Formats: sequence, structure tokens, C-alpha cells
Amino acid sequence: MESVYKVIEIIGTSDKSWEEAARTALETASQSVRDMRVAEVKELDLKMEEGKPIFRVKLDVSFKYQD
Repeated sequence: MESVYKVIEIIGTSDKSWEEAARTALETASQSVRDMRVAEVKELDLKMEEGKPIFRVKLDVSFKYQD
């Protein structure tokens, strides 16, 4: 069986952790992207806002094309 997948890039943020930033990004994307398959962490970084860190995660997410 042959399949075709598309890869998109999403970015999540959190004031608690990179894990929560990734979870937030995936949960939000899953509301509009069906049949997500694999998420790959591409980049982790922090930005400072008012002296507090904001965790950011850049993910590549694949999903299967639907007929």
C-alpha cells in the first residue's frame, strides 16, 4: 500500500517547559490537522519577556493525505 504524507512546521510556546510547549503545539494543531503521524523537534529556544523565560519549540509534523 502506498501513502503520501505532507510535513508542516509548527511552533509552540510555554512559560513552564519545552515539553509543555510541544504538547500545546500538537494539541492545537490536532484540532485542524487530521491524521497526524510523526512530530520531530527541530529547534528549542528561549526568549525573555519581562525577565521570565518563554520556552519555544519548533516541530516538523507529518500527516497523511486523505482521499
